Amino acid sequence: MNYKLQEFDDIGGMINGAAETKQQTKHLLSWMRRVIDMQFEQLIPLLQEHDLLIAANTEFAAASLAEYCGKPVIRTAFGPFIPGKKIPPPAMATPKPHPVIKPAYLWKLLNIATNFMVKKTVNKNRIAKGMKPIANFGFHAVENSHNFLMYSRYLGSTDPDWPYKWDIGGYCFNDNLVYNETVYQDLMAFIRQDDRPTLFFTLGSCNDKRRDRFCDWLLDICEKQGYKLIVGSGWSGAGKHLEENKSVYLLTQAIPHTLIFPHCTAVIHHGGCGTTHSVARAGIPQMIAPLLLDQPYWNYRVSQLQAGPEGVRIKKVTHQQLKQKVCDLMTNPAYKKNAAELGKKIQSENGIQTMCEYIERVATPH
Repeated sequence: MNYKLQEFDDIGGMINGAAETKQQTKHLLSWMRRVIDMQFEQLIPLLQEHDLLIAANTEFAAASLAEYCGKPVIRTAFGPFIPGKKIPPPAMATPKPHPVIKPAYLWKLLNIATNFMVKKTVNKNRIAKGMKPIANFGFHAVENSHNFLMYSRYLGSTDPDWPYKWDIGGYCFNDNLVYNETVYQDLMAFIRQDDRPTLFFTLGSCNDKRRDRFCDWLLDICEKQGYKLIVGSGWSGAGKHLEENKSVYLLTQAIPHTLIFPHCTAVIHHGGCGTTHSVARAGIPQMIAPLLLDQPYWNYRVSQLQAGPEGVRIKKVTHQQLKQKVCDLMTNPAYKKNAAELGKKIQSENGIQTMCEYIERVATPH
């Protein structure tokens, strides 16, 4: 099966740009609308030469492109981004069910926001291509796609009453990341230097102005509690001011999580789908410090599954609250037991193989 990869979305540029400007909403809207125009311009010629479009749920033009070219589209998502009656939108700050406000109402609110952000630009391009404008972007994308959920059914949630074409296949781990062996061995030497428990902290691709204060507090707590601390510096450069501190290992290069997490006692992170699944697969407890998008959802799921405590907000947590959370995360036997059981379930999945089989079924229907 021949394929063509497109990389024009520049998610990293969008995240970094938003972090560097005070007008984050304006920056995000400008980025979205520019990317939609590029999708119509660049993907139509490609799709006309191929049989199937595979896109993320953030590829806002995907369903329209597939419609224009008369080709099927697989809409992938790293969370339950499908409107329904039982699961609230995972992109909202409170993703757990509300006793009064129903999920269907929240999806309508999200659809209003999504329409404001992208519908005008999508319809501008649709009309230019001789297509009818759409009324509701959020529902149009889901209704006109094969929706494939790229997360674990054991970690995330699904709504059996979704009235759309959907399936779930597990997370597609990338364990083939190229890395520096010398740096990895140096990291392992830090972990194995003694039998103290090891805590790993990272914000991944995300950023927060209070990240360095958070790192300082973690180091203080770990030193007083007898834990080793590793800080994955990530794109944001979190903890870089601790570079000369011998009590912490500052990881500034990318090492596959699968090589690190099994040697740690627990992980604190931003709550991205990939990191959440990587910690879960390693079978160790985790605590999430959510910042945006679907990260509160994964925080809710980890807490609900008792694979770690309810997370904290970096901007709001106090030193004492963080100390209590860290000690609970590192010592609670229930988290250790539940995380180990969850890890075995996720290890039984093969997200890449399941995804490939799904693509073949859609591309060659019987």
